[in-house]
Amino acid sequence: MTVESTAARKPRRSAGSKTGTTRTTAQSADAPAADAPATAAPRTPAKRAAAKKPAAKTVRAVADPDLVQLLTPAGRRVKNAAYEPYVADLTSENLRGLYRDMVLTRRFDAEATALQRQGELGLWASLLGQEAAQIGSGRATRPDDYVFPTYREHGVAWCRDIDPTNLLGMFRGVNNGGWDPNSNNFHLYTIVIGSQTLHATGYAMGVAKDGADSAVIAYFGDGASSQGDVAESFTFASVYNAPVVFFCQNNQWAISEPTERQTRVPLYQRAQGYGFPGVRVDGNDVLAVLAVTKWALERARNGEGPTLVEAYTYRMGDHTTSDDATRYRHDDERTAWAAKDPIARLRTYLEASNHADEGYFAELDAESESLGRRVREVVRAMPDPDPFALFEHTYADGHALVDEERAQFAAYQASFTDVEGS
Repeated sequence: MTVESTAARKPRRSAGSKTGTTRTTAQSADAPAADAPATAAPRTPAKRAAAKKPAAKTVRAVADPDLVQLLTPAGRRVKNAAYEPYVADLTSENLRGLYRDMVLTRRFDAEATALQRQGELGLWASLLGQEAAQIGSGRATRPDDYVFPTYREHGVAWCRDIDPTNLLGMFRGVNNGGWDPNSNNFHLYTIVIGSQTLHATGYAMGVAKDGADSAVIAYFGDGASSQGDVAESFTFASVYNAPVVFFCQNNQWAISEPTERQTRVPLYQRAQGYGFPGVRVDGNDVLAVLAVTKWALERARNGEGPTLVEAYTYRMGDHTTSDDATRYRHDDERTAWAAKDPIARLRTYLEASNHADEGYFAELDAESESLGRRVREVVRAMPDPDPFALFEHTYADGHALVDEERAQFAAYQASFTDVEGS
């Protein structure tokens, strides 16, 4: 069972909300020199006694975690010898393309959220704040690679040329996914937490047996990392040297459960116990995510086995539209992460480096609004879901209790008709 409690608790400030200097070291055993975790010295009786004293209430500033970064929150390019080669050939057009991907993905996501609030969708899981993690990793894949998403990878779907309106049928309740997975090598959304990592590992083992040079990438969140399915995936992928990249978007919250309540070590370090490399990347830096994911996929294609990538990012919105994050998060935490916005930092870099002008941004704004209108029109033209479909296929031969519940629900639905007709 996953550690994703929905119980309300006192809001807390995460380590990610503290101010500090971000170091740009890499944490892979293969490419950059990994920082070995320090071994704690034995504690003396005096130290043990001191440890029992109540902690001071003063909140101290803590440095941000070590991670791979190529573009700072201020939009300044920094060098990283290990990963620089993977983005060295990016042209101005490529950079503008990454920016366009993030802007349009955010616009689609905002429209879907609004449509849910208007009653057009039953639920929506927003990606707000995670655009760089998804676009950077999505653009690192090749057409022959296979992607196994969760239910929030709208940006990755965009990179795989899935029409965004096809994502919405499931959330409206009119289909189980509006696309053929084999047309774009993009699997249907997976609602069950963590199970897609098993699917991805098995598929990757098949790819290896077929002798193909393609790779597989599996997306999951920090909450899913607590699932047994993920641990089993790591075991099989390691033992069979499967060409799979485990891409964990650590957005700091598994619904209302903060990451520090789920793990005693940084998530990327878990890979060490399974015998393959792990690396933590700035998940709000699209260039760093692109570079690290390219490296990890290249390892997989070359027969070097699995990699765990932890994209350190933040879920700016609620877990889904059925959630209320204000019940368990402080506003200052969200404000601190807003200053690291992935779109704003890339725009700053594009403007400062003369890769884009105001005309480009104006055209993109117009394209964004056009996308929003198309999404609204398509969703409102979709049929209403059949309210009685939930009683179908529960049992192969029917069941007396289900029949009773169906009849009760039919009477409930009819009561609205009676009121409207009176």
